[in-house]
Amino acid sequence: MLEGGFVLGSYDFSRLSVFLIEDNGYIRQTLEDLLHHFRFGRIATAKNGEDAIDYMKTLGAGGSIIAPDIIISDLVMAPINGLLFLRWTRTAKDSTNRMAPFLMLSGAADAAYVNSARDLGCTEFLAKPFSAGSVYKHLVKVIEQPRQFVTTTKYFGPDRRRMKKDPPNPERRLKEDGDVTIVYSAEKVVKPKAPTDVWYFRLPNNLKEKAGGAGFKGAAEIPLDLLEQAEEQLERAALDFTTWAQGYLAKLAEHCAKALEAETEGGRGQYFQQINLLALELRGQGGTFGYPLISTFGKMLYDATGEGCREDDNAVGIVKAHIDAMRAVLREKVAGDGGQIGRTLLASLKKAIASQETMIN
Repeated sequence: MLEGGFVLGSYDFSRLSVFLIEDNGYIRQTLEDLLHHFRFGRIATAKNGEDAIDYMKTLGAGGSIIAPDIIISDLVMAPINGLLFLRWTRTAKDSTNRMAPFLMLSGAADAAYVNSARDLGCTEFLAKPFSAGSVYKHLVKVIEQPRQFVTTTKYFGPDRRRMKKDPPNPERRLKEDGDVTIVYSAEKVVKPKAPTDVWYFRLPNNLKEKAGGAGFKGAAEIPLDLLEQAEEQLERAALDFTTWAQGYLAKLAEHCAKALEAETEGGRGQYFQQINLLALELRGQGGTFGYPLISTFGKMLYDATGEGCREDDNAVGIVKAHIDAMRAVLREKVAGDGGQIGRTLLASLKKAIASQETMIN
């Protein structure tokens, strides 16, 4: 018996597949060994969110491997962290199982991270350090206590309100059943008399059927056509990468300002380290979400701010030139290679860098 009263073997995990994403090789191997001990039928792993997205895209490309039943992901990773991978899983059109239970794993289990994960559609949050019992307890919880999925103009994911256990509170219950569209299956949809801005997906608990084995005949199809219909009605963008990227560019600008305020160049190292880390994330994520120029400029900035780089005012100017170029990409929505606009932006950035380097020399 494991902690919390859960008996190992009460569920047959051999019918289930799990996808594990963890950048720490030792932790990843430890968790993989643990999942093998729990007798999961299929275990796939990835070392960061970028590899995880690539793997999920291969599943959606018509491969023979089925989509994972459960996802376990670390939070702090580069170049794509767990929060962004969670957002992609829940909202991207080429995500192969948008309703998969998602367990976020992190040693940074403070309220800000937990709330961010919840607001992006996380099912459960598992804090490090973990034990065999805590992992098993969370796996059983997502099987035994599934929550309806909710889609609104701003959210798609498990219901964030655990109403069955909480005392009634009419202020928290924003919508009654009669005011929402409820989907029980692909064949059974209950619509209200007036148009609705909220949809509930109350689907059969196929995960428990698979794990329990009783009468299991294979996973039922998730009514993706209905989900798409709901999102078209709500006119909600699948993934707002530009909002996220603009936030990172603002952080880059903040580090530039602090670097210039430092009394000596020797005191700028911490700011250039942060700039280098942000450049790494932009390098990895731009191309993944349709903005390869962001990846190109991010790589250029990453190379320019690596260990041993110059930290004088002109070096800060080079960072600012990269920020301006990436802001232009987002402002003009330059997707793909950008054509002539992309070539012009790249040429302008190289010219600005050359100008700063001339002043350095």
